[in-house]
Amino acid sequence: MKRLINDGYDVVEEMLDGYVKAHPEDVRLSDENERVVISKHLSPTPKVGLVFGGGSGHEPLFLGYVGKGVADAAVIGNVNTSPDPVTCYQAVKEVDQGKGVLFLYGNYQGDVINFDMGAEMAADEGHRVETVLITDDVYSSTVREERRGVAGDVIVLMAAAAAANAGKDLDEVKAAAAHANDNTYSLGVALSSSTLPVTGNKIFEIGEDEMEVGMGIHGEPGIIRKKIEPADQVVDEILSHIFPDMDLKAGEEVAVLINGLGALPLMDQYIMYRRVHDVLTEKGVKIAKSMVGDYATSMDMIGGSVTLVRLDETLKEQLNAPFAAPYLKQ
Repeated sequence: MKRLINDGYDVVEEMLDGYVKAHPEDVRLSDENERVVISKHLSPTPKVGLVFGGGSGHEPLFLGYVGKGVADAAVIGNVNTSPDPVTCYQAVKEVDQGKGVLFLYGNYQGDVINFDMGAEMAADEGHRVETVLITDDVYSSTVREERRGVAGDVIVLMAAAAAANAGKDLDEVKAAAAHANDNTYSLGVALSSSTLPVTGNKIFEIGEDEMEVGMGIHGEPGIIRKKIEPADQVVDEILSHIFPDMDLKAGEEVAVLINGLGALPLMDQYIMYRRVHDVLTEKGVKIAKSMVGDYATSMDMIGGSVTLVRLDETLKEQLNAPFAAPYLKQ
């Protein structure tokens, strides 16, 4: 393992300590729970609170999107592990301004169980909490509600944040998040495994000359494992799975997010974007928003994903709203 860490058992606490010290103008840790990252820009006018969260190891997901006009808090679990229910509950207490709180997180069993328990604990104290599960990974299930959440987490958060900042009530913010989720489609490819800080071992084995199309960010099995192909062929294969699911038509508008999984150079990410752009243009689809970078990673995994978002005027406006978190500024 080639990582710059101290003790593998301390990586989450040391990361969080370093993060809040690096961004003291934007975030702090809860005095009650050091796994809750809280925005220093909570609205002076009460609004719906947004709590984003999941396991660590996917930075800048989730903590990087806490800030002015984006998430109000992030709850952080151990590496590839859900936050515990008490942490989820504490986040609600920190950010509820009387308008209720929306939980946003990827659809993974541990997250569902623990966030639900945290919501129940908060409800017992009079807090209203709603949830939108993010389900953008097209390969993970043929049933939309059963899919995993991957890089689309960021898209859904942006839509929910824009609605909350506009003064919408909890039901309306939840509807905005659900609408964004329903129109977001992602698929990725892994060229290597990430390594676990505690053991120093890889999550899975893959040949030096191999890639796996459709692999999840925790190493969940993908569609097919094969020899590494040129970038254009890889992107074409990814799109060949997204397009039938999305049923994208000429004349539609989309947002494109090219996401690096931690160790894929930006050079390669822009080569991927180039191909997506050219294929969409040839298809008669307009790209109204582009995002390229490491948005939802898997530590030191080499790989990337493509996310397409079908836009209407409302969603396009929401994705272009002003945000100012350390890892989402526009």
